[in-house]
Amino acid sequence: MRGLPGPAVMTAADDIEILSLPLWVWQVAFAVVGVAVLVVLARTAWHPTARSLRWWALGNIVVNSGIAVTGATVRVTSSGLGCSEWPKCTEDSFVPVDTGHTAMQAAIEFGNRTLTFLVLAVGVIVFVAVLRLRPRRRDLLPMATVIPLGVLGQGVVGGITVWSDLHPASVAAHFLLSMVVVVVTVAFYVRCQEPPGELRPTVGRAPRLIAAALVPLGFVLLVAGTVVTGTGPHGGDAAAPRYGFDITVVTRIHSVLAWAVLVGAIAMVALTLRGRAPSGVRTPALLLLAVVLGQGVVGYTQYLLGLPEGLVVLHVLGSALVWVAILRVYFGTAERVAVSGPAAAPAGPADAPDRTPAARP
Repeated sequence: MRGLPGPAVMTAADDIEILSLPLWVWQVAFAVVGVAVLVVLARTAWHPTARSLRWWALGNIVVNSGIAVTGATVRVTSSGLGCSEWPKCTEDSFVPVDTGHTAMQAAIEFGNRTLTFLVLAVGVIVFVAVLRLRPRRRDLLPMATVIPLGVLGQGVVGGITVWSDLHPASVAAHFLLSMVVVVVTVAFYVRCQEPPGELRPTVGRAPRLIAAALVPLGFVLLVAGTVVTGTGPHGGDAAAPRYGFDITVVTRIHSVLAWAVLVGAIAMVALTLRGRAPSGVRTPALLLLAVVLGQGVVGYTQYLLGLPEGLVVLHVLGSALVWVAILRVYFGTAERVAVSGPAAAPAGPADAPDRTPAARP
């Protein structure tokens, strides 16, 4: 069997019981109840308003970012093969029974799998809400379609990750696909608050170019982070393959990229404050600077302390927050404005409408 723990720690996954029921029963029940609660709340999606759609769109960002964090928990606890097959947990069962791993490892991996159903449910609810929205917003439909499909794709990549015995390249693809789906969720969140119309800048040329450059730079930073992960000690299982890179070298490359993002964030803050940019881009720029600084503190602390598990998970959460902040800055540098006719006056950075956070959830 793959990645078996030593005999002293090997226990069946159903050894953990609550009220005489195996833990996996409670995990399945939690997922079912969670989906049921979402369905009840989805009455607002059946008769959606612009406000309710914004809240569901925000939920889409949260759950698709959060699943990456729970995935990190799987990795640092060596639970990646707690369910050693896919889509079943074992060759003979969909639930974690006799997995060959400790009860807690099996529970953590199985729990992460069940959370996928909640993420998918939110995506489907948003899709239904867009279909039911009146007046129709055909411009939102492609994004609303891609999001649940991306979640399903995540499940497939997760299966490949298990079949590859947690090869670091497949683990990286699993995380990066989540971050790609997050791009669509953030774009949807921004777009659903704007009318169909013409895209016009809210800032000058320099901050718009910097914001555009931060997007690929931020994604390269994420990729570099997965290389550090694939080289470091937390592979998801004791027998998981590792890259043969020098951990110090790849960590320094990752650090240089993080410093570059910090410089870009500082430049955005300076330009938006000096240019009196609308709060729709100024506030995200300030938030980006704050989360990058916080992420830097966590990153250097975990490196100095030898990558403790809790800080590794916190660092993954910080990565997701930095990525969302970069995207919010980028999307804040332009907005769609309804054009009533050919005589409509063009809106430039100085007279673009101020989109305050109070108008959004």
